[in-house]
Formats: sequence, C-alpha cells, structure tokens
Amino acid sequence: MSRQHHRPMTPGAGFFAEIVGGTDPALVTEAADRAAHLLVRGARESADAAVADRLLHLADTEGIETIAEVWSGAPADSLAGALWRLFLLRSWVHAEPVAVAREFEAGRSRAQVARVVAGVADPPGPEQLRSMVDEVLRGITSSDFADVLLRAAAFARVVATGRAHLAEPSEAEVRRMLVLSEQLEAAGHSELAHRLQ
Repeated sequence: MSRQHHRPMTPGAGFFAEIVGGTDPALVTEAADRAAHLLVRGARESADAAVADRLLHLADTEGIETIAEVWSGAPADSLAGALWRLFLLRSWVHAEPVAVAREFEAGRSRAQVARVVAGVADPPGPEQLRSMVDEVLRGITSSDFADVLLRAAAFARVVATGRAHLAEPSEAEVRRMLVLSEQLEAAGHSELAHRLQ
C-alpha cells in the first residue's frame, strides 16, 4: 500500500494571528528601553525644573512600578537596568530608613572614600539618607547621569561594608548589596564612555 506524501503545512500570518498569547516580549523590552531613554535623556534635555521633582516622585505617584518591573529583567549595563537599580535603591531607603542608617553608619568609617563620594550628611540618620538618595535621583535630570550612578554605587558600597560588620545580615545580603554597588559603578563608567544604551 503506497502512502501519499503531503507537503507539511506552512504556517502563515493567518495561522499566527489565531494564537492567543501574552504580550510580545520584544515589544515589552523595546517599550521599557524607550521609557528609560526618555526618563534619562529626555528629562535632562528639558528646561523645565519641575521635571526633576516629577521624576523623583514617579514611583510614588504615577505608577512607575509597572515600568520598573519590566526594567527588572534588563541587563545591569543598560539604561533600563541602571534605572531599575536606582529606583530599587530609593525604594529600599524609603521603606527601611532606620536599618539603612544603621548599616551606613557601620560602614562609613571602613569605606571612607565611598562615604565622601556618596555625599551623606554627618551623622547619617534616616532623614539624611532619604534626602541623599532623593538628591542623587534628582540628579538624573539636572546633572551628569554618570555622577548619579557613581554616587549611588558609593552609597551601596558603604552599606555593603556596614552589613559585613554587623551580625544580623546574612552573607547573601551583604553580597547582594556589593553586587548592586558594582553594577551601578560599571554602569557609571559605561555612561562616561557614552556606551550606556
């Protein structure tokens, strides 16, 4: 008995149109990258001084969490990835200012250069740390973005140093903060070299 051979069906545009699925990941990534570009490059090019304050409070008032969630998957050496890390750092400082102040205090005498670069008031209480992190993020629109990244990296390094000398944080928590510092610093150097996209 001979079998007839048929050409396999070639799925065309109509076939794919019938597939029900989620949002195209490539489009989501593109939108997240575009939003990051507009927030950093577009904000800096704006002459409106209020842009800095709007950007600073975006996470609190305008639902940046959705975009930030998409940024969370972006590589650390990208604009979107750098913004994710900055907003993550700010959110943490605002959520746990007392713990942050304690960790920063424990690290500041051991990471002198980073403490100076971070620019935190002496002594660093919870309110001073909130002000510092807000000032750093305000710099996204008003100063060199590389400076913003390097100051945030220095702050995270002081905190990582402090965590390493306190009994409570685990080694994994210390390592996470150190990695955050290293990623922000690398992004800052990429920005200085005009390679941060």
